[in-house]
Amino acid sequence: MAKLIPAAERILRARALIQQARELPVPADLGRNDIHYIALVKDFFRQAKDLVKFISMTPTATAEMKAEVKAIYAEIEQADREILHPSL
Repeated sequence: MAKLIPAAERILRARALIQQARELPVPADLGRNDIHYIALVKDFFRQAKDLVKFISMTPTATAEMKAEVKAIYAEIEQADREILHPSL
């Protein structure tokens, strides 16, 4: 049976995944246009979203936790613009 992860731990793990996406080295040959690189970055973002997407729906979620979830979604969007669309 899968082990339940507390909401606070999920938030920390999601932020760590966003940081991993930021630290992923850009390939030298194709740069940010490398499909494998784009897929890895988007996978980190997907994993981060999956970790926190149900936190705000739980009855034990506090207003602080809900705000943290919104902040994580905003961080993902910002990281996506910075990493994959630096000219925008």
